[in-house]
Amino acid sequence: MLAVCLGLLLAAGTARALGATTSRPGPALVPGSACRLANGIGHVIYLEFDNVHLSRDQPGVPSDLEQMPHLLAYLERHGTIAGQTHTPLISHTAGDIVASLTGLYPDRQGQAVSNSYRFFNPDGSLGSASSFTYWTGRVTDARAARPSDLAYNLAGAGGANVPAPWAPFTRAGCNVGSAGGPAGLSLENTGADLTTVFGPGSPALEEARLDPGRAAADFEGVSVHCALGSPLCATGNGGRPDRLASEPGGYEGYAALFGHRHVAPRIAAEGMLHDLGGRPLPGFPGFDAMTPDVSLAYVAAMQEHGIPVTYAYLSDAHDPRGPLAGDRAFGPGEPGYVRQLKAFDDGFARFFDRLARAGLDQSNTLLVVAADENDHFVGERPSPAGCDGVRTPCSYRRTGEIAVNLTGLLAREGVAQAFAAHDDSAPAIWVNGDPGPGSPALRNLERAAGRLVADNPYTGVAEPITHYIADRPALRMLHMVTSDPARTPSFVVFAHPDYYLFAGSPGCGGAGCSAVDSRHAYNHGDVDPDITTTWFAVAGPGTARRGIDRATWVEETDIRPTLMALTGLQDAYDHDGKVVPGLLQEAAL
Repeated sequence: MLAVCLGLLLAAGTARALGATTSRPGPALVPGSACRLANGIGHVIYLEFDNVHLSRDQPGVPSDLEQMPHLLAYLERHGTIAGQTHTPLISHTAGDIVASLTGLYPDRQGQAVSNSYRFFNPDGSLGSASSFTYWTGRVTDARAARPSDLAYNLAGAGGANVPAPWAPFTRAGCNVGSAGGPAGLSLENTGADLTTVFGPGSPALEEARLDPGRAAADFEGVSVHCALGSPLCATGNGGRPDRLASEPGGYEGYAALFGHRHVAPRIAAEGMLHDLGGRPLPGFPGFDAMTPDVSLAYVAAMQEHGIPVTYAYLSDAHDPRGPLAGDRAFGPGEPGYVRQLKAFDDGFARFFDRLARAGLDQSNTLLVVAADENDHFVGERPSPAGCDGVRTPCSYRRTGEIAVNLTGLLAREGVAQAFAAHDDSAPAIWVNGDPGPGSPALRNLERAAGRLVADNPYTGVAEPITHYIADRPALRMLHMVTSDPARTPSFVVFAHPDYYLFAGSPGCGGAGCSAVDSRHAYNHGDVDPDITTTWFAVAGPGTARRGIDRATWVEETDIRPTLMALTGLQDAYDHDGKVVPGLLQEAAL
């Protein structure tokens, strides 16, 4: 195994030397105005991976992070990787990212079920909402007579909007940039989010009506929240009021830039923003296209142009990308997966080179890297035996989650109660009419869900698939009951992690109620340790140099208070998490 890792490092070293010639040079660094942070920190870079793994999915195949040795070596050399970081439930992208950004459990930030959820209308019917909205977005539903009555998507105590993670930084004189989100820092859609920021009848909404694709490229995914009085967000640059109506202590007079259309001209050195490989970026390419070459190009350009605090989202590495990738999910060690991880590593090589040329390094730049959750690989064993994916490519006869028609399985149990579900390995169930606890309709459905048996296409064996059921008292103990009671599920099923349960038709058809879905092979949401155990890292000023720490228990809610301690700032609310002392140098505590 040592030889494999050394080979990866040598290959990456060659890529770094080559990468230095393809990454476009940055201009002279623009000072970040009056940005005031502790521990000698002049810059903060916060990166959020989607399902990128520190631990191995197959014993002989190096993990995602092991196949990105430039990033791994930087974090080990200049900081600590907390390899026992744990997610709240359900373990899903939006809720986990918001927990990391705020330090709050889902019951205090509204995303107990994500990346979408259902809610009860007053008449007992059900509506649906996406977890991905701008930070101040509201849930469009039938409960409210006026827009101001609508529930915030990010609903905190008493239904107030959760305080924004950029506010302590902008109050300290720091401009804050965001690329690809993550989760609410930028506009997430061209409907309600455009209305929230630009107003009804605005030219931006008219563009979205006439050309949705162009509007997405112009307005989604990229933003800058400016310090008070910063000329960067002047009206002439496209600046809009940065409204945070629920922000403790008020938040008046601040402005922001929204979208590639308004941000790119402020950070492009040569009139056109380019990715780290030199390819032009005429607009935001979409959330699924946020590879390191793209996402980190925004970060580097922002840092070079007076935006010293930057957040960025990076897409997962295991889903096929590009026109020749096909539509079957990769297994660990497959050539396409290995190529994509190599491209990720090359992107980080170019990124670190570019930062160094701008004078940003471990002496003045705090790097925070997190992965929203882990996920569980579903597929057959690789061949040949002992393949590592690097020297010996792996192949898989079949990969893919086992998709199960939950409605059909319940019909087999004689249950025809109408319900809606958040389809998942841990499906949340909302029973039509919202029958009260202990009602016969609800109890019959819960009992039937506990008896579920499905055919496993990989083994040919019928097996029980329900591990746990959490009703509302249990959901309250799990921090899954929010300040908006209408979105609380009737109950949640935590199933075997190989299975993905969806609400379908009562009849399952000739193929039965379960089948392999080869498009998706990585499940999350569930309670299994390989899903709920992820990692995060801090490197740079004030951080301890401990390499990989797999012993210290950390929760995602600990990331925010640890970041605040390192930067010397304070949120206007109490965190659910805590500062992790072992990640900080003693002088920084």
